Amino acid sequence: MPELTLHGQRVAVVGLGASGVAAARLAAARGASVVGFDEAPLERLSPQARALGELRAGALAQGAFDDFDLVVVSPGVPENAALLSATVRGVEVIGELELASRALPDSLPLVLIGGTNGKSTVTALTAALFAKAGHRTFLGGNFGTPLSECDGRATDVAVVEISSFQAERVPTLHARGHALLNVTPDHLDRYASLEAYARAKGNPFERMNAGDVAVVPLKDEECARQARRGSARLVTFGGAPGLGDVGPDGKGAIVDRLRGDRYSLAELRVSGGHNVQNVCAAVALVSGLAVSGALATPHAAIAAALAEFRGLPHRNVLVRELDGVRYYDDSKGTNVGATVAALAGLEEARAVLIAGGRDKLGSYEPLVTALAQKGRALVVIGEAAERIVAAAAGVLPIERAATMADAVLVARRLAHPGDAVLLSPACSSYDMFRDYKHRGEVFVREVESLGSALAGSALAGSALAGSALAGSALAGTARGGTA
Repeated sequence: MPELTLHGQRVAVVGLGASGVAAARLAAARGASVVGFDEAPLERLSPQARALGELRAGALAQGAFDDFDLVVVSPGVPENAALLSATVRGVEVIGELELASRALPDSLPLVLIGGTNGKSTVTALTAALFAKAGHRTFLGGNFGTPLSECDGRATDVAVVEISSFQAERVPTLHARGHALLNVTPDHLDRYASLEAYARAKGNPFERMNAGDVAVVPLKDEECARQARRGSARLVTFGGAPGLGDVGPDGKGAIVDRLRGDRYSLAELRVSGGHNVQNVCAAVALVSGLAVSGALATPHAAIAAALAEFRGLPHRNVLVRELDGVRYYDDSKGTNVGATVAALAGLEEARAVLIAGGRDKLGSYEPLVTALAQKGRALVVIGEAAERIVAAAAGVLPIERAATMADAVLVARRLAHPGDAVLLSPACSSYDMFRDYKHRGEVFVREVESLGSALAGSALAGSALAGSALAGSALAGTARGGTA
């Protein structure tokens, strides 16, 4: 593809968060006349957004984009009448990731990591593997830095976490490697069905060819079906010992059958079965690209990076151990599949789970099944509390809490020595917190403030005496949400 030029074109950028601001700057740098759109009032936009130039705030009229040459949509903006009208009139509507990919050199390998759960960890680890091998590595996308900020002239490989939203409008995006880690129900408040959500996840596979690498879990038919929408070489990871291209051997090692390499599990700094799968996925992606001739990654570099990688914040991180109970922060567990994986990955036989938040309208049945196996008790918070209670009633003890501080105290009372207390909400955070990071930070703060059981017994006796009140008075909070 020739270098992106937009001279003489009018470009609308819709949604002026970080991705939109980066897209607007890129379009302007390539010669476009850019107009920024956001439904938020101007005073609520960031200083970076307000500095872009011509802005239009407020609700979008149906023909708002009909006289533009190109419309670039930020990930958080769903389909709407204005975008549909522009499409009908022949205006090209693309996503920020698509625009950014058009600005990159054809020779720069673009490596995508998608999936419902685990993609941030695998993205960070994949970038670490490339960097340890000496490649100048861009790390971003849904992970943080928009791809529009990537300097292709100073980069050897771009490693990008891609969400389903980012994959919706990518008609020419071409990835050299794409890992689809899993597809479980999520964002059903935006997609009409699980099938529609899965199809969005799989869109980038369509432009991949025989020289590219598609990485999917062993025996995952949905992920494989999406990968087969293109013609990339299929590489599998995980599964039972002895199967798949990269997976555990059942003897304390991960085996890379693509290149005949082994990596000791004892050397890993991350724990849990789900993280073993994450490591397998990253190794499969990096090794597959090495075999294809895209990027050399020596065994020694991969082994060294695996031994250094500590995981990411708010993803099943041990906060502390107190009175024989371990407290884990998995605030990034924002859907049912993530929470099920977090429970399964715990070393402890039983856990008190803190769950709830803004409901994504999926089924909680898989979570109930996991709780029947590993749950000691369940503490619910937020808007989704009543739906979770209805699904799990009769399976294990359940109590409600109004705040994270209450939830931590109740969970502490319910936990037995040798148990875990796990914050893995299975919901988004926006009913009570700014985002999942804020939620995790509050949980960590409350856990760290706990004193020993003996020193705090009098306080616990008074603070927790109101748990019956939490079960009745806070039921209305769960239905109506909290600020």
